[in-house]
Amino acid sequence: MLSILLLAAGASSRMRGGDKLLEKVNGAPLLRTLAMRSLDVCDSVIVTLPPKNAKRLAALDGLKVTTTLVQDAYLGMAHSLRAGIDVLQPTASGVVIFPADMPDLSAEDLQLFVNAHSAAPETIFRGISETGQPGHPVLFPKSCFVELGALSGDTGARDVLRRKQDLIETIALPNEHALTDLDTPEQWVSWRKSKSAPTTS
Repeated sequence: MLSILLLAAGASSRMRGGDKLLEKVNGAPLLRTLAMRSLDVCDSVIVTLPPKNAKRLAALDGLKVTTTLVQDAYLGMAHSLRAGIDVLQPTASGVVIFPADMPDLSAEDLQLFVNAHSAAPETIFRGISETGQPGHPVLFPKSCFVELGALSGDTGARDVLRRKQDLIETIALPNEHALTDLDTPEQWVSWRKSKSAPTTS
């Protein structure tokens, strides 16, 4: 059984008082939109959250996701990742991991990872852009869980990826889906303008 781990325990510190995960995407807070897209392709969805953010928790109200509070989230992304690994079901055969500030990731993108894992359950799959730049999501098989659960600091899973390079295959996602993360108000304004701009033939 594959799980999806949505990393949503960050402080949103560059939003100058706002919360990027509560910005509206498709008529709902981004966090809820990404959780719903995840549930479209996977029955097991885990969301890591900061310990004192009732609004993020409320954004997930009614969704069949597992939430876990990350008391030491301020120490870096690895601690959020580790907390998510800790609550994986024993039957989990792999986990698709991505940060919750990536509004372009679609259910169709995530389905590519589900399909790839079914065909090659011991492989690490990493999302790349159309031009080949590595990004998210990253799918780790069960064989990586112990190493992921021992991470610390703010480097995420980079060390695991470096050690396991021979196991990595890439999945090309449309446009910049694997790269677009929005951390500032200006980035959100620019992204919304790009979505409303008329297409040219």
